[in-house]
Amino acid sequence: MLVAAAVCPCPPLLVPEVAAGAAPELEAARAACSDAIAVLAASRPDLLVVVGPAEQSGRGPHAQGAPGSFRGFGVDLDVTLGDAPAGQSGTAPEHGLPTSLAVAGWLLGRTEWSAAPVEGLGVGEPLAPERCIQSGEGIAARADRVAMLVMGDSSACRTLKAPGYLDHRAEGFDAHVAEALGAADVAALKSLDTELAYELKAAGRAPWQVLAGAAEGADLQGALLFDDAPYGVGYLVATWS
Repeated sequence: MLVAAAVCPCPPLLVPEVAAGAAPELEAARAACSDAIAVLAASRPDLLVVVGPAEQSGRGPHAQGAPGSFRGFGVDLDVTLGDAPAGQSGTAPEHGLPTSLAVAGWLLGRTEWSAAPVEGLGVGEPLAPERCIQSGEGIAARADRVAMLVMGDSSACRTLKAPGYLDHRAEGFDAHVAEALGAADVAALKSLDTELAYELKAAGRAPWQVLAGAAEGADLQGALLFDDAPYGVGYLVATWS
């Protein structure tokens, strides 16, 4: 059963070594992510499942200790998804975690996560809502006390310089998602407009709907910790507990 969840954005720029001179601009987002992960630890989970968007090669399950890297962003920095089990060497970092789960691994390492075993799941943008919800239901049934760290950005179309250019629908979409996450509104997340999310480049849509499936019947309370759009991309941090 799902007992807690944290929702965080997943831009590589959250990692100060990647952001370099721009690192201070996301310090508030990093602090909110740390606070959200603290809520997960306080829930005393038996299992933490990290869910994030992934390209084809990164979709599917990722075991505890799976390696990831930020070398593709010009930084010689490797991470793992939680502590690697004793004796596990893992695969080469370039064949490891998708970026969203690598960012999650960095966040967990920053907070020295040791509250429960960790597993990862990379989900693709095309995954239909029904499949997302079914996946979430399966995650919730994995243990008596399951926590989730859900990675994903909102729209990438908030300004002219945003990755997806300016789309006037983006602000309303992001506000709707922020309200749903802040209220732990399962129904609102399940009914997100998938076509609009795709057009607005909202990478978090599928992970959020996996969360909605896992949270059905859990009666969790939500709190929105961060809501901003630096670089024209919507970044949201929320907790459900």
